[in-house]
Amino acid sequence: MSFQFNSNEVVSLLERLVNIPSPSGSTDKVISFIEDFCKELHIETKRNRKGGLVISIVGKDQTKHRMLTGHVDTLGAMVKEVKKNGRLKLTMIGGFRWNAVEGEYCQIATSDGKIYTGTILMQQASVHVYKDAGTAERDEKNIEVRIDEVVKNDEEVKALGISVGDFVSFEPRFERTTSGFIKSRHLDDKASVAILLNIIKEIKENQLELPYTTHFLISNNEEIGYGGNSNITPETVEYLAVDMGAIGLGQTTTEYCVSICAKDSSGPYNLLLKNKLVQLAKEHQLDYEIDIYPYYGSDASAAIRSGHDIVHGLIGPGIAESHSHERTHITSLENTSKLIYHYLLSEMVI
Repeated sequence: MSFQFNSNEVVSLLERLVNIPSPSGSTDKVISFIEDFCKELHIETKRNRKGGLVISIVGKDQTKHRMLTGHVDTLGAMVKEVKKNGRLKLTMIGGFRWNAVEGEYCQIATSDGKIYTGTILMQQASVHVYKDAGTAERDEKNIEVRIDEVVKNDEEVKALGISVGDFVSFEPRFERTTSGFIKSRHLDDKASVAILLNIIKEIKENQLELPYTTHFLISNNEEIGYGGNSNITPETVEYLAVDMGAIGLGQTTTEYCVSICAKDSSGPYNLLLKNKLVQLAKEHQLDYEIDIYPYYGSDASAAIRSGHDIVHGLIGPGIAESHSHERTHITSLENTSKLIYHYLLSEMVI
């Protein structure tokens, strides 16, 4: 059976995912959304103790397993200090640069469930007041949140219920253009999760039998380094992380292809699996590129570091301006979807 890529369904699912705030450490709502998605398909899921989700589909061969991962945790921040002037000082969650979120709208989630909005700004934002508005360092010292509430000092902010340790999420500003681009924060890695969920739905609705029992781990701590390092069954032979392909000068990945990673900062990925993925891409005439990501780690590399004896690989849609104002194209989502689908139906490399 050939795979029919439903672009509207994938993009609609992606939009819903990115609009659920889920900075690393606060992912319960998005995991609950995916649980409900699977429940409608009558697919059993299990949460791990870290809050991630394991979706399992029994295959023809139950002695060998596959695992695929995508992560729903995103970049974000946490309240570091309630300043005397009623603004908030932040500490980062994940690896980004402050200039990437300067001027962005945000939400502050309190420990008692209240949500407040605000804007992330430089303390020296006004050019009419600060001579160094353009040159001041974009760092933790100068970046602050202006809360959309009538507050004039720290005590009034605390009276709202806002305190140190509250999570701050960034407005995704999702948009699909008529030319096929998807612009949004958090395409890393919710684009991959939308792809995986759509494929799971395809498998279930068409009653496809996979050659091997396959687990889909929706991890929730990837941005801080340890999302996919657990819940790997002893029978798991192949472990494929589905995460964004990095685009920039010196890279081969584009916004239109599926990116197959040969090496990242953790070292080379398994050569047999990499070659198998390339072979499948060629066989099915997919737009693909092989690439090396110099400043990158994945759930698969976390699994290897934690000592699991697995064959590990990494693929994903090409995402421009990663950890900043991200963008991809619908053709990248399609090529990635098709490669995953054909991989799931293929024989293992060992």
